[in-house]
Amino acid sequence: MNRVVAFVLFVCCLPLFIIIAIIILLEDGYPFFFIHERAGINSEPFRMYKFRTMRLDTPLKASNRIKPTNSYVLKSGKWLRKLSIDEWPNLINIIKGDMNFIGPRPVILSEKKLLKLRHSYGIDSQKPGITGYAQINGRDLVSVERKVVLERYYLYHKSNLWLNFRILLRTIIIVLRSTGVRF
Repeated sequence: MNRVVAFVLFVCCLPLFIIIAIIILLEDGYPFFFIHERAGINSEPFRMYKFRTMRLDTPLKASNRIKPTNSYVLKSGKWLRKLSIDEWPNLINIIKGDMNFIGPRPVILSEKKLLKLRHSYGIDSQKPGITGYAQINGRDLVSVERKVVLERYYLYHKSNLWLNFRILLRTIIIVLRSTGVRF
């Protein structure tokens, strides 16, 4: 079901994807995607697709470790991040079977503490998602420990359709309000 819905959304969003790609190309050149290895199911690496929001000369490390971050963010990148449009190419990952719509957010492989905690609680046994329970309860602003508690709660309640619907609905509201986002 995830793959079918993702494919339909991808086709519907394709004109917007092309416009965004052109904007990024005009502002900072090729590539317009940022492709990075992330931890997937069972912490196995996979290549995650996002629209590139930072300049080509940005150091290769987690964006929260780059100081000052704003000096590397593209003009278009600011609004792509604010509205989480940079994540829309994750639809490609859902179509490929690497991700779901809802699940723990895929993390970079160097986030050892989070990966270790996820593994110890079995959280890494599920596919990562575009959004998740931790994202609607603090997004970027929750600690690693709190994130794992929230992801563990979702692991045990993921079959609850009302919870999944609530996560999708709250994600839309949070994204439109830009709540809990760090640049």
